Amino acid sequence: MTSPDRTGGDLLVDLLRRYDVDTVFGVVSVHNLPLVEAVARDLRFVPVRHEATAVNAADGYARARGGLGCALTSTGTGAGNAAGSLVESLSAGTSVLHVTGQVDTPYLGSGRGFIHETKDQLGMLTAVSKHAVAVPDAASAGAVLQEAAERALTAPGGPASVEWPIDLQYAVPGALPAAPEPAAPAPADPVRVAEVVSLLRAGERPAIWAGGGVARAGAQLRRLVELTGAALFTSNSGRGAVPEDHELCVGNYATAPAGRALLADADLLLSIGTHFRSNETGDYALDVPARHVQVDVDPAAIGRVFPAELGVVADAATFLDAVLDALVAAAMPHRSAWAERVRVTRAAVRETQRAGLGEHALFADALRKVLPRDAVVARDVTIASSAWGNRLLEMHDPRSNVFPRGGGIGQGLGMAIGAALARPAAPSVGIVGDGGLAVHLGELTTMAQERPWLVLVVFNDGGYGVLRNMQESLGRPRSGVDLLTPDYAALCGSMGLTHLRITEPGAVAGTFEQAVADGGPVVVEVDLTSYPVMPRPFTPPVHVPGAAS
Repeated sequence: MTSPDRTGGDLLVDLLRRYDVDTVFGVVSVHNLPLVEAVARDLRFVPVRHEATAVNAADGYARARGGLGCALTSTGTGAGNAAGSLVESLSAGTSVLHVTGQVDTPYLGSGRGFIHETKDQLGMLTAVSKHAVAVPDAASAGAVLQEAAERALTAPGGPASVEWPIDLQYAVPGALPAAPEPAAPAPADPVRVAEVVSLLRAGERPAIWAGGGVARAGAQLRRLVELTGAALFTSNSGRGAVPEDHELCVGNYATAPAGRALLADADLLLSIGTHFRSNETGDYALDVPARHVQVDVDPAAIGRVFPAELGVVADAATFLDAVLDALVAAAMPHRSAWAERVRVTRAAVRETQRAGLGEHALFADALRKVLPRDAVVARDVTIASSAWGNRLLEMHDPRSNVFPRGGGIGQGLGMAIGAALARPAAPSVGIVGDGGLAVHLGELTTMAQERPWLVLVVFNDGGYGVLRNMQESLGRPRSGVDLLTPDYAALCGSMGLTHLRITEPGAVAGTFEQAVADGGPVVVEVDLTSYPVMPRPFTPPVHVPGAAS
């Protein structure tokens, strides 16, 4: 009996194996069936319940592995459902290959209302992707997929979307092109490197601000911090590049009062691979040193937020290697007094935060104690994440630090599922609120079906707590923030998910220990109506015109 002809699905599998992708997330459709069938046969296909989650899960998978993720969606509405999550991948620079269907080529653009067809789908995908392209014919499919994967992975990364007409998916495809040779980053400009080295040697109170662009250069960054005695600040995206228990890592505390004071007193700031986002800079109002050296792979980033006395366009690892080579050959000044001030500030910002958190600091402490150092902690946009998950809960590996960098609510569970399946041999944690979880509540069935080693911690306050706190702090009535939430114990029981509940501080450590030890999917509900409130309720760092500061 002869084997059936190859389809586009076989070609996609070949490509994914080339990039070490073993798991794909998607929603099956008449307009992607050959792709789903091949992936399910030869790799692992995870049938999520919504196309937005397919991209979120592929995003979390890519971040946790430090490589490529893949999502499959359908034409028209399906591709549109994925658009918001593609915005997140674009904002974060995550390498996601998004493959979506398209109607048969004879009907493209005919205006006949062919099932699943939408107006200018490729235009929509172009708006929310780093790269978007259509497969024009079966012979070109391999080259189109190969280029899309490379575009997604090339720094700065981002999602690459491929629309693939269904008749061409079924057609016998051309072969993949030969695997491209890895492109070496361009060397850092030696003149600029020499200038940076001179400034680092001359400065008495240096500070470094590390963003997500330095995630794969953590060893070099740590060496630079230790050689220079610099205070290390990070964006939320840069967390874990240097383990956050390092004595010179102030961390994501630049807007804390003691962090602001330290940064303002620095006489040199070296920023590497950061966007200086509004919520991490007090809406760009931070007082940063006038002597600012900014390093970024994107030329447009130089001086975009804070003026840069010296700009260096370079890959972070290449730049740091060159700087370290030069610094090791030169004697560095001893900065013991500055280093001691950095250590004191590092402790002070955390002590101040703990005072504002009260009993809620126990969550960060208990998770850190029970989890391996490199365990993934995926966080949705919720009070727990913003109040302590994005700062106090230490990160020791950048691949552990998974969160929606664009700030969109409801993406945490999908990211957590993808990250947990990317690293199945270790526990992962997802931190969500009941409001964000409700956006994609159906993905609890995905969690139940796929059985990842994932502890999902649901902070249940009956609505959108962040916005509720904001309205109350402004003296305004509650509007749109109070929500009906399900009986999570009953809901989990109907799916075969283990459900645990925390109502008081004494139960935190033991419950997390029990949940992680389970070895599978567990939902831990934190009943915030029973748990002690924070002494200083969290409100989002956003400007409201006319409100008192």
